[in-house]
Amino acid sequence: MSGPARADGIRAGDRVIVDDRPRVVLGASGTLIRFADDDGTVEEAPVAELAGSGRLRLQPRGTGGHRDARVGLAGLPPEAVERARWWEAHIIEVVDGTRPDAPAGTPPRPAYDVERTSLRERERAKAAELSTPDRPVSASTVKHRRQRWQAEGLPGLVDRRVTRRRSPAGRADPVVAEAMEQAIAEATDESSRTATFIVWRTRQLLAERGQADKEPSRATMFRLFSRLSAGRHTTGSAVTRRGLAGRPQRMFSQACPAAPGELMEIDSTPLDVLDVLVMLDDGVPGRVELTGMIDVATRTVPAAVLRPSARSVDASVLLARALTPEPMRPGWPASLAMAHSALPYDRLLGIDERLRHAAARPVIVPDTVVIDYADPPVMPAGSATTLVADVPGPLLTA
Repeated sequence: MSGPARADGIRAGDRVIVDDRPRVVLGASGTLIRFADDDGTVEEAPVAELAGSGRLRLQPRGTGGHRDARVGLAGLPPEAVERARWWEAHIIEVVDGTRPDAPAGTPPRPAYDVERTSLRERERAKAAELSTPDRPVSASTVKHRRQRWQAEGLPGLVDRRVTRRRSPAGRADPVVAEAMEQAIAEATDESSRTATFIVWRTRQLLAERGQADKEPSRATMFRLFSRLSAGRHTTGSAVTRRGLAGRPQRMFSQACPAAPGELMEIDSTPLDVLDVLVMLDDGVPGRVELTGMIDVATRTVPAAVLRPSARSVDASVLLARALTPEPMRPGWPASLAMAHSALPYDRLLGIDERLRHAAARPVIVPDTVVIDYADPPVMPAGSATTLVADVPGPLLTA
């Protein structure tokens, strides 16, 4: 709905209705507001008079008015927005006769005087002013930018190449591209397929959906498959293909924790690479997996577990051991005791008496724990530890 406009909500480039006629706001000078018709005729009137009398109304969205420039510019590179603002200042001079940053009362330059020149003449003058030997600007370019600015505001002056997002499918019919994407996705967990099979499956999907008439030529189908399957190993190694498909759909980043316990990582590693055999409880030698917890900030290992096969419960065991002092074992030299370590033994002993006979392993309270390729354990009530299961798993906060 259109309604009385708020003076503080109107900006240069906004489309408004004045006396039931659509206008474009050029700017404000003191208490006056300048606006122009689509044909370039410029008028000026007091803001209070226009808004108080109801003569000034916001353009309804359904009649061509553009949205707030801040919405249209969201996510664009700063250099593209700056270039658009540069163009806006020149376009306003073409329409209004003076630049928006000109001091109040500044007379227009002769080439842009709206009383003595036509809009077409001002567009030609601006084109000549902006042209350089290596980069000429035509009057039609200025005209088209003026029309886009009057229709869309500042977002209309942004280089369209910046906002254009080219689809991996190119100019192929979206229906055909969607069917081929499904065929490629179906082959992820299957044995490696040939390009001919994917093309055949795509045609089958189009026929099932009643869209066989949209099927392109055979050569086009193979070109489309080449673009959509790039980097996905659809016809290559099955192991590589499944590994790529199982990657988390997010950007990788580097964490830089600064305090102990701020970020701790849990991961399991089989020891069969080194051909390490251990005697299991049943007396049979076998291989084991090492599950360890590492504090990223201090590069220490608060706890580790050896098991024949890693399970999600190991993460709970690691948390319990990380929060519990490690007792000195028989046969350990006294130099490994916490009393002889670089840790603040006297201060820690006042907190926990069990540290009197503890080994020199720091007790680190984890704040965030990242678990790779494991199910996060169930945390006890009242715990402040955050668990992040990397692949897969939700974010759990008890």
